[in-house]
Amino acid sequence: MEISELGEFGLIRRLTENLNNENPSTLKGVGDDCAVLKPTESTQTLVTTDLLMEGVHFDLTYVPLKHLGYKAVMVNLSDIYAMNGTPRQITVSLAISKKFTVEDIEDLFAGMKLACEKHHVDIVGGDTTSSLTGLAISITAIGEALPSDIVYRNGAKETDLICVSGNLGASYMGLQLLEREKAVYDAQNQNSKFKNQNDFQPDFSGYEYLLERQLKPEARRDIIEALAKANIHPTSMMDISDGLSSELLHICSQSNVGCRVYEDRIPLDYQTAAMAEEMNMNVTTCALNGGEDYELLFTVPLSDNDAINKIEDVKVIGYVTKESLGKVLICRDGSEFELKAQGWNPLQ
Repeated sequence: MEISELGEFGLIRRLTENLNNENPSTLKGVGDDCAVLKPTESTQTLVTTDLLMEGVHFDLTYVPLKHLGYKAVMVNLSDIYAMNGTPRQITVSLAISKKFTVEDIEDLFAGMKLACEKHHVDIVGGDTTSSLTGLAISITAIGEALPSDIVYRNGAKETDLICVSGNLGASYMGLQLLEREKAVYDAQNQNSKFKNQNDFQPDFSGYEYLLERQLKPEARRDIIEALAKANIHPTSMMDISDGLSSELLHICSQSNVGCRVYEDRIPLDYQTAAMAEEMNMNVTTCALNGGEDYELLFTVPLSDNDAINKIEDVKVIGYVTKESLGKVLICRDGSEFELKAQGWNPLQ
């Protein structure tokens, strides 16, 4: 069905008619000029926004719309968790070109609803409009946290331990795999080898985890919950969206400190290393600069060393130093290199 048959309000009704609010702070969601939220006396409000543009942030040649909707929500929720907060609501705004059908947008929205249901988040509003250049997705996430719980980027102190959750570089290698198979398809399609696109079967065997990390990332609520359970309060924290090196430099810059990170402590998945070798790429470079891992990077006091080592899926990769000592990567052979921000830059 063409979207013009429904119109803006018809499309909104179709997408939102089965939404159920879970949070007591949501007094009124979709249906009025504004959502109505009820802040509590004890918490502060966290707000974050991400804008995803077709052709810049995603390629619909290989990104399913349902996965895209899921990912678009997760990247926003990850920012709330990176402040040690709890996401409660999101608003969703879409700019849609004429190439999309109602069913396409329903698939996109289904992914968004799935992500929200998993994290108990309410969709409370947004906007839709037309686009002349493809699909644009803008999501604003609203969360809350006690003032004493909020973690900023500027709190890292000398001797703090530098920690990361999960493993790094997998999402970037998943993107490289998708781009490789797209290039094969484009080249073979130009040679008229395939009568239609269904004749082409991409080769993803053995690398399914990499695809999942790229197409369906998960915001790390579990790590925030584990830290709280262990009574560990990070001194600084960020999510890794633009690459480990970029995020480390943000924390160091805002905290006026230096750092020493050890190459052999950076967590890697086997598939990431195998894909990097197959593509003749340096796996450490991929882990440092790849981006879109949406893992958590944080610092904790040295006194929390024993407690942090007991948390599953968290690894200490280095420590914070005086600013005058610089930001340094210690390689496996003992050589030292200055960390540089070479991660994702959407304005390049």
